Amino acid sequence: MLRWVPCAGALADNIRSHDRALWLWVKSEGGRDDTVSLAPHLFALAGAVNSALATILIRQGLRHGHFYLGFWINVIVGVVGLWGAVFLLEPADAYRAAAIPFFMLSGIIGTASGRLLRFVSIEKVGAPVAASIVNLNPFIATGLAIVVLGERVTLPIIGGTCIIVLGTTLLSLSGRWGGYRSVDLLYPFLSASCFGTVAIIRKLGLSQAGPLFGSAVNITTALITYSTFLLASGNRQAWTWKGRGVVYFVGAGIAENLSVFLVLMAMSLGEVSVVAPLAGTAPLFVLPFTAIFLKGVETLTRRIVIGAMLIVLGVALLTLKVA
Repeated sequence: MLRWVPCAGALADNIRSHDRALWLWVKSEGGRDDTVSLAPHLFALAGAVNSALATILIRQGLRHGHFYLGFWINVIVGVVGLWGAVFLLEPADAYRAAAIPFFMLSGIIGTASGRLLRFVSIEKVGAPVAASIVNLNPFIATGLAIVVLGERVTLPIIGGTCIIVLGTTLLSLSGRWGGYRSVDLLYPFLSASCFGTVAIIRKLGLSQAGPLFGSAVNITTALITYSTFLLASGNRQAWTWKGRGVVYFVGAGIAENLSVFLVLMAMSLGEVSVVAPLAGTAPLFVLPFTAIFLKGVETLTRRIVIGAMLIVLGVALLTLKVA
């Protein structure tokens, strides 16, 4: 029987403190509610959708502006939006000083470094290749989750992770391949390492505070770090506004930061070893967005079909943990 039930956890507690309630549409069998176990999967997939949209918008923006400008706008949008949400939705007692060091570190590694490297990767090797290599970060996150957090990783999770990465790699490599130097592949590999490492750091931070406050601290640290870097380097390209590119970069900033927030919510409710692979399915959602916003750029091939089937199988294996 289908019915509405309240979502448990720290996020719901924060919302209830403002006389609000968060509800999820779930299936209840025999009086058992699956809300808590399904919520991380839904939030992680929603984060993947927004990440895919951000990739398309970044690609469009880079046709009209430099990646320095794009990334700077990206983090500014995040700072404004997230702190506005914090002040509106978070109670004062949700501001936990103990969590700040973790989210500051995640802002430096994951956002200032990992996200900037993602921008550079899209420009250097193209969106399909960059997406495939950056998507290797679940391997890093899953391995660190076992070592650092002591999470139990089952065979379905390992198999699902491998299949998801293989599928998204096939999807991404079915696009453009070539036109770049081999050394340029270092950028997406470094980005994947940053994102994989930061998943563990954010999980530790979420044990101290909620995802909304954590996201705001994370993005603010990234803005301060990146702006300091630009000022110290004397690079003025980031301050040059170039028409239509700004619009795309603002849209990418909204989608990108919403994606980070949704993934943080997923991590606050579930395990990194489950959330990270699902959040890594973003290349699958790039396909319909490409057909809508980048017509003529990508075409359906055998690799795309096989890759999509592998993604579905991988997600199915991961959700066996829910049953």
